[in-house]
Amino acid sequence: MTPADLSRTVLHAVRRAVDEDALRAPVPARVRVERTRPGGHGDYATAVALQLAGPAALSAREVAEILRERVQGAPGISGVEVTGPGFLNFILDGDDGLAVLVGAIEASGTEYGHGDALAGVSASFVPVEELRARVVTGTVERLLRSQGAEVGARAAGGEALHVVPVPAADRDLFARLGSDAARWALLRAAPHDRARCTGNDELLVQQESNPLFRVRYAYARTRALSRNAQQLGFCGAYEESVDAPVLGALLADHPGVLAAAARHREPDRLARQLEALAQAFFDFHDCAAPLPVGDEKPSAAHRSRLALAEAAGTVLAGGLSLLGISAPEVL
Repeated sequence: MTPADLSRTVLHAVRRAVDEDALRAPVPARVRVERTRPGGHGDYATAVALQLAGPAALSAREVAEILRERVQGAPGISGVEVTGPGFLNFILDGDDGLAVLVGAIEASGTEYGHGDALAGVSASFVPVEELRARVVTGTVERLLRSQGAEVGARAAGGEALHVVPVPAADRDLFARLGSDAARWALLRAAPHDRARCTGNDELLVQQESNPLFRVRYAYARTRALSRNAQQLGFCGAYEESVDAPVLGALLADHPGVLAAAARHREPDRLARQLEALAQAFFDFHDCAAPLPVGDEKPSAAHRSRLALAEAAGTVLAGGLSLLGISAPEVL
């Protein structure tokens, strides 16, 4: 069960409780689940009971117990505990969660993380002329569509929105840096912060100090691993458990990051996610080589590591595409 699956399962439990009149509260648009922190219980947790307690005129623990009864026994969940003031903690089945996650990414491709979190939302954007506002608005439109929202001409009658980031100071940014680096410069900073539009020629330098290069190189490296593995006569297939907690957590959190970036109209959340994912991939690559070294023969461990690396590359490519930035296979 992926975090997105778990989120939908809990949301279904909320709807069921409301339909059965066991809970009188508005059904939220989505339920946020997070990995439990060190010392916590289970694999994932949610604070949705605390969110619903006020409208339901019940204590958070009472709400949590109502939901626990309706989530317990759902496919993929082996246990549910209520802790603290009303947190729901989930223990997933013993199957390798990373294997399920890699399979989900393989099935969805670069659309992994796209979903229906904003289904039913209709919005159109007020036309803008300022450079950064145009770039941010176009990216937000793609993010909204990735979450099931109707945007633009199809959203007749929807809410008219406008994005007003701090204007870009450099009108020649695209001519000076090219499309990819210019878009990164305008999108990486939060809309309420000033984008680094001067003195940012480092975005053209292919070295580790350049965050855009690190993200794109991480993707290119995953593609090189796939090509090299084919030359060695094997391919990625998740067969053996892989120890990659940080990389796995970032991949699992990706759908939530996309939904949050769309909901809050903040593409910088996605840019930061890609930076963290690229760094986690490099750390994983350095600790557990996906390819045989020296006289080693390709093993189940190599195939599993390669499958995880390829999954990371798929997510990086999908994220760059949403930002309107190319993902070259060779750098």
